[in-house]
Amino acid sequence: MKKSVLFIAAMVFSTTFVAAQEFVYFGVKGGVNISTVTGDDFDSPEERTSFNVGLLAEIPLTQRFSLQPEVYYSGQGFDAAEIDQDNVFDTDENVEFQLDYINVPILAKFYLVDGLSLQAGPSFNFKVNEEIDYQPTNNAGDRDFDEVKDFEFGGAVGVEYKFNNGFLIQARYNHGFTELAENTDAYNSVFQAGVGFMF
Repeated sequence: MKKSVLFIAAMVFSTTFVAAQEFVYFGVKGGVNISTVTGDDFDSPEERTSFNVGLLAEIPLTQRFSLQPEVYYSGQGFDAAEIDQDNVFDTDENVEFQLDYINVPILAKFYLVDGLSLQAGPSFNFKVNEEIDYQPTNNAGDRDFDEVKDFEFGGAVGVEYKFNNGFLIQARYNHGFTELAENTDAYNSVFQAGVGFMF
């Protein structure tokens, strides 16, 4: 699985050189995730707060339209404190179901005005970690699981503002279209806010 993720990431960024009309801009990004799961099989669990960090590229196709492929690590999941209300596992009262992915979105990017753009597109997400952490504020309390599917197809929509010096700010919503597990009506739901820099 890890080799597949690296291969896809390499293919996404290598094809940017072929697809570009004039220039390809590369950058780095990072930010905060507010994630949970939605669906009939979950009663709106509390959000998990985590982070995302990775690489992006922008391929201008016209003056106002670009493609923006990205590859980044995304900490997702939800707060699962309700599963241990009696503190059986000696928790710090912040139990997390952690679902971490390598996300590979390919976004269409339309500039409304100089610097300000709307983004939307598919996202190909590869699970790299799944566990319940009964003590997420330290290195103890991890219980590994392997119930969630290794691959998720999702979508992303967002807004970005890029300054003339290359600094950018983003806000985005990601939603999974693939069920987390077989015969389970539950899907990833992630709000992201972050910053980045294009070279």
